[in-house]
Amino acid sequence: MASGSPETSEEINIKKKTKSKEPRSPIIEDLRKSISSIYHPTLIFYDYETKYMFAITAECSKCGRTFPYDEVLTVCTECSGALLFRYDLPQVAKKVSKSVLEKRKDAFWKFIELLPLSSSKSIVSLGEPYTPTFRLPKALGATFRNVYIKDDGRLPTGTFKARGMAVAVSKLAELGIKSVAIPSAGNAAAALAAYGATAGIEVYAFMPKDVPESVLMECVFLGAKVYLVDGLINDAAGISRKLERTHGWFDVSTSRQPYRFEGYKAVAFEIADQSNWDLPDSIFIPTGGGEGIIGLWKGFKELTELGWTHKIPRLVAVQSSGCAPLVEAYNRGEPEVKKAWRDAETIAAGLRVPRPYASYLILRAIRETGGMAVAVDDEEIVSSMRSFFKIGVYACPEAAATLAALNKLENEQELDPDEKTLLYLTGNAMKYIDLLEIRRDEIPVLPRDANSLVSEE
Repeated sequence: MASGSPETSEEINIKKKTKSKEPRSPIIEDLRKSISSIYHPTLIFYDYETKYMFAITAECSKCGRTFPYDEVLTVCTECSGALLFRYDLPQVAKKVSKSVLEKRKDAFWKFIELLPLSSSKSIVSLGEPYTPTFRLPKALGATFRNVYIKDDGRLPTGTFKARGMAVAVSKLAELGIKSVAIPSAGNAAAALAAYGATAGIEVYAFMPKDVPESVLMECVFLGAKVYLVDGLINDAAGISRKLERTHGWFDVSTSRQPYRFEGYKAVAFEIADQSNWDLPDSIFIPTGGGEGIIGLWKGFKELTELGWTHKIPRLVAVQSSGCAPLVEAYNRGEPEVKKAWRDAETIAAGLRVPRPYASYLILRAIRETGGMAVAVDDEEIVSSMRSFFKIGVYACPEAAATLAALNKLENEQELDPDEKTLLYLTGNAMKYIDLLEIRRDEIPVLPRDANSLVSEE
């Protein structure tokens, strides 16, 4: 198959939009319906409504041009820069305070006045909780004495991508969007498929053909129209954009719309609230497309402008050495990634982004906060996954890269071991459990009538 050509997982002809006449197994159909029904919950994880919404405009992060916040938005029409929502923060400060927030349920939508919805009634929710933050055992933190973990693997669909899609789908549904498309390494497509199913929005997903099997199944069973691409995520993005006008869908690509940033921004609010406003000195963030680190940076900046905190943590972007365009640009002092990383390859699928869009904004976030960009090897990532398992934490490869980076910086003596550090774990290992190999033939097998252990190792 030629590079960049799509291969459908559902035998759907995208040009005619007709399904194959070959009948599906009734068992598969029942399973699909069962999984989809999970994502139509009646319990909503927020206990308040508000009539005060404070988004006032969307601003280009490159040229500064502004756009109406309540229209369908992509990128700047003048320079193609990424758009960022702006809020009337002085008014927010008058209407909302920490004491008001303390009375609300600890859940994703707690800071709703700082999200771009027109009403709390627009929320599309899958029951997003506050995800836990806890101290890393000293055995794993080596000489670092004050290391914490925030585990977003507990979110719907098992990754932090749920944050971005919760806000994006809520706003797009509010704006009347009926069909969306996304190029994805896997987890963003799964999150979009779940929220799209809840909102009744049709989802088209374009993913590299070597996407993890579990994520592929997740997307298909959630009802997305899935197409596999003989190439990387940038090839999938090219196809999605090429067919956008023909099929009329809205492209939810990373950083090519302003909505997903806002969901990731909420992580900053959550970290601040959970730490009683005593923020970490540094936050390690797995970074592929970079919306997460941009969102965190934006969120902390808004908190300082509100006067709720006076500190922005250093943001440490973590990549795989098999695909590290941001690390390379950072080390060279370049303002953006100038060319795609060649022969990108890593077990951390979410970090395999050869040339992230709006890389200038990612690098700006790193440098403005006094952070850095670090690359770690796949072997270090797998070792860190195993280390996390030993303390009961299910960290996906991307998330485990943060511990590998911490250990690397410890060896290089780049950080103060007494400072407060947070590792942001972006996903659950169960989506990638096949990466950890075991030898079944080395595990003792007991007979049915065993009265003792065959081996006591």
